[in-house]
Amino acid sequence: MKKVLLFLLVALLALSLFTACGSGETEDPAGDSGAELQKIVVGATPAPHAEILAVVKELLVEEGYDLVIQEFVDYVQPNLALDSGDIDANYFQHRLYLDQFNVENETELTALVDVHYEPFGIYAGKTASLDDLADGAQIAVPNDTTNEARALLLLEAQGFITLKENIGLEATINDITENPKNLKILEIEAAQLARSLADVDLAVINGNYAMDAGLNVGTDALAIEDASSPTIMTYYSNVLAVKVGTEDREDLKALGAALLSPEVKSFIETTYEGAVVPMF
Repeated sequence: MKKVLLFLLVALLALSLFTACGSGETEDPAGDSGAELQKIVVGATPAPHAEILAVVKELLVEEGYDLVIQEFVDYVQPNLALDSGDIDANYFQHRLYLDQFNVENETELTALVDVHYEPFGIYAGKTASLDDLADGAQIAVPNDTTNEARALLLLEAQGFITLKENIGLEATINDITENPKNLKILEIEAAQLARSLADVDLAVINGNYAMDAGLNVGTDALAIEDASSPTIMTYYSNVLAVKVGTEDREDLKALGAALLSPEVKSFIETTYEGAVVPMF
């Protein structure tokens, strides 16, 4: 009888310990919050987009989301990944590039929110200043359609070339009507422009790739775009892009709202010193 009572006592003690352990795990807030976070995968180029999204990631935890930032080093793959559904959104491109990509690739991607603008700049390579630019000098520009036009317009604003009248954002090197210095305009992939500086006299570089190379448009550029231009503000704001039909998803709306938060605006203004300009 004593053995039976002892066995029952041990069994009850073991059961109470098991119940207590189970209860402790259920009440662990860190464990629960981690398990319940809804994942959002967003593609981005490293700077400034992935850096800005790192701020957003912290904000979204409070909203119940786990932001996974997938970095890309070119302008094509993040849109293909979004179109295929491998990612939920991307943040790396301006409106004009997005529109052109949709036309050329028959994709249906759309801008959810406008976040910031990155001024284009002309940077010194073998030639230290615009005044020293010699006849026959080489100038590198982006080779994608929308950004090439933007670079050529900046060169025209400095008086180096003249483009066809009213060609605007469709300009290519074939639309140069006057080139008094016989400049050689080299079309190079945007991601490679900063690396080309040692081999060319000047390069017109996209804001994010300039930052990747440690260049600041406010302190290093020899000339920059007029940020007050309606063309710049309308077409070159960097956007959070999503696939058409997903605009009303609550997780994506939360991501868009976090990108337009006061915390993100403060981060942009204090971190990039004019190289990135908030649009909100």
